[in-house]
Amino acid sequence: MTLKELWMLYEADKRILGFSSHTMKAYFLQLNMLIRELGNLEIEEISLNMLKDYFARASERLKPSSLGHRIRFVRSLFRFAFEEGHMTRNPSHKLREPKMDKRIPKFLVEEDVIHLKITCHSHREHALLEFLYCTGCRVGEVQKINIEDVNWENYSAIVNGKGSK
Repeated sequence: MTLKELWMLYEADKRILGFSSHTMKAYFLQLNMLIRELGNLEIEEISLNMLKDYFARASERLKPSSLGHRIRFVRSLFRFAFEEGHMTRNPSHKLREPKMDKRIPKFLVEEDVIHLKITCHSHREHALLEFLYCTGCRVGEVQKINIEDVNWENYSAIVNGKGSK
């Protein structure tokens, strides 16, 4: 079984499990980069050393968080192949993610908010800015709000976050 054939089974499994289309698109991009570097090999041919070499080359141009995402995908892919019986061993079993610095969240200072309010061209833009700023919602979360999600009596809205939370 080649990497591309494995992907077809892996993708179907993850879609059944309810993974989002955005996650699957990111995984597909990761797979294409892996295939570009290693080739569409038979999965039993892939070794831990091949994967380590691949990640070592990638680490020269990627931030630790991006490299970590790539490693998590590869581990997930090969764990799936092993657990489903498509491989006799899991070559990614000993891969570890790079150490990452703790990130301090970025926030807007009052001056930035005032500047944003001044640049609004319409009442709609102003309302969206206020909603985003006051709730802390992500843009994608606000984009998905439907009119029936808004309760005008108590000035509230139901917002679906990441992972439908």
